Amino acid sequence: MDNSPEAGKAFTAADLPVDDQGRIYHLQVKPGEIAADVLIVGDPGRAEFIGRHFFSDIEFEHEHRGLVTITGTSHVSGGQATVVSPLRTSVTTSGIGTPSLEIVANELALLNEVDFVSRTRKKEFPRLHIIRVGTSGGLQAGTRLGTPIITTHAIGMDNTGLFYEIPHPDPDCQRLEAELSQLMRHSMSETSRFHGKIHPYVTRAEPVLVSALKEAAVELGIEVRAGLTVSAPGFSAPQGRATARVKASLPEVDKILSDFDPHLDGERVENMEMEASFLLHFMGGLGYWAGAVCPAIANRRNDTFDPNYQQAIANATNIALLALAKTRQKFPDDRLAWDGEL
Repeated sequence: MDNSPEAGKAFTAADLPVDDQGRIYHLQVKPGEIAADVLIVGDPGRAEFIGRHFFSDIEFEHEHRGLVTITGTSHVSGGQATVVSPLRTSVTTSGIGTPSLEIVANELALLNEVDFVSRTRKKEFPRLHIIRVGTSGGLQAGTRLGTPIITTHAIGMDNTGLFYEIPHPDPDCQRLEAELSQLMRHSMSETSRFHGKIHPYVTRAEPVLVSALKEAAVELGIEVRAGLTVSAPGFSAPQGRATARVKASLPEVDKILSDFDPHLDGERVENMEMEASFLLHFMGGLGYWAGAVCPAIANRRNDTFDPNYQQAIANATNIALLALAKTRQKFPDDRLAWDGEL
């Protein structure tokens, strides 16, 4: 039985769990407590850091299940930054990996789109602008530790995105999926139990946000790199780390992907992390604008790691906040209409 609002019915209590205070289940947030401009981070401590150092006039702050959400007014600092109006902004926590992010991303969308009294989707709602600020491992030898990497396209090695039927955002994504599937197949032993079973999906960041992130970095005087980001389904073998007493089915996957040429105007596969692919895939499919800027706090080609990476996070946060502010300044009444069909 189809109980979805697309069939003319309200969301059921099981499909949209809301507690006795009117809060969505995992984040424990009510509609209106999330801004239309959002930073999403994996680490709850990073959400608290951003709220403490980059927000003023905090109007909402809550933690549940390790998911910290803060809404306030963001201010961009930086010597060369263009003065922009303070922006109502939220920072929230995705947790680690695309399965956890899938929960949070859905709840952000539902908080923005659904009337929690009638449990039906509104016919119009603001377009969310969302940027992930996280950490990553650089895949190119020339990338200096701490360099923020702006994602143009994301390679999803996870399978979370496969449960959402979203068209390729551009022909390059379709081409790259075919090329990467072949690369995975040819890079695995034919005797592997999983030979031929790894098929990455490819999505892209919203070009408006990519441009805004690049412009913000220039105005702030922060050196960045832009290119493709790999979202792995784990930290160890899925990112090429041979630390377990079990053989990896795809050894040195980090090197395999760093050597891959995507033929995208000279861009390279720049970094690996664990969340950007689903964020861009899902939010883009909903018509929201999503991007990512993640400092390289390790360099996989040089086998280096920076344990003191807080300044790199601060730099990426400044870039992301300025990009959100400038984008909202250009598109102040950016809204989406829903016609009742998927």
